[in-house]
Amino acid sequence: MSYRRLLTALLAAILAPTASAALFAQLGFEGQGQNEPRPRIWVGGDRGFGRIRREPTKWAEKANFDGSYNFCRGYYTSDRPENGGMGWWTDYPGADNNFSVRLGELTFVRVKMKLDGQPDNVVLRLTDPLLYHCPILHMEDVGTIRFSDEEVESLRSYLLKGGFLYVDDFWGSLAWEQWSYEIARVLPPHKYPIVEIPRDHAIMQTLYDVKEVPQVPSINRWYQMDGSTSERGADSPYVNFRGIQDEHGRLVVVMTHNTDISDTWEREGENKEYFDRFSPDGYAVGVNIILYALTH
Repeated sequence: MSYRRLLTALLAAILAPTASAALFAQLGFEGQGQNEPRPRIWVGGDRGFGRIRREPTKWAEKANFDGSYNFCRGYYTSDRPENGGMGWWTDYPGADNNFSVRLGELTFVRVKMKLDGQPDNVVLRLTDPLLYHCPILHMEDVGTIRFSDEEVESLRSYLLKGGFLYVDDFWGSLAWEQWSYEIARVLPPHKYPIVEIPRDHAIMQTLYDVKEVPQVPSINRWYQMDGSTSERGADSPYVNFRGIQDEHGRLVVVMTHNTDISDTWEREGENKEYFDRFSPDGYAVGVNIILYALTH
């Protein structure tokens, strides 16, 4: 599917507040009756341009899972601050909400919804047994991560038993070195090396024909840098799109380094120029990754 059709679909979703119950069911929103709340896009975390919404962590419970898709965010401990990062809750919960809304609109994936009409997104510790209810785990700012031994064992078991991890929004050489060291504790590189994901890989064409992963700065950095895209200057000159495969060649970890794909979801409603330049590509990348994980 082309980016033009993706942009049309995004705009159509924005302009369709009176969509019928049958249409919402078709779009992947289970339980959305005619008079029930409709899923909505958060703008600026509900607080305005470039702002964040800090709210209590929504820990996963068994009742959250019914076989539909939940955006599952991994909780971890940072051992240092990163300029522009916020640890495990970077872009939370706006990216989680907005991506889930769009996934339901752009695909036939059944998204789990709450009674208020918003997606039922959850946060999990890496040692939580409920992790196995999440086919896909999302983490950001992972260049500050420090796993415990228990988290290493739990995450390894999750990934080798069919789980999938997508990490995003970590910039520069220091963040890469720390992340690659920590993930090597989970999946030893002599057996599970980090590889470059080529442009002809299946993940690039799962639904949308993605030619390359774009470099996206956070909306605040983009605004401050007058349109530049490298948040770390010469230390983040281009995107690294990398992964780790299991013994069968299936990607189990996907990494977008030196880019902030998740901000294209969180900040899509804050600035038309930012949306036009980054959000269609960002959603194309995200949707392709999720559909690859769900079908491989």
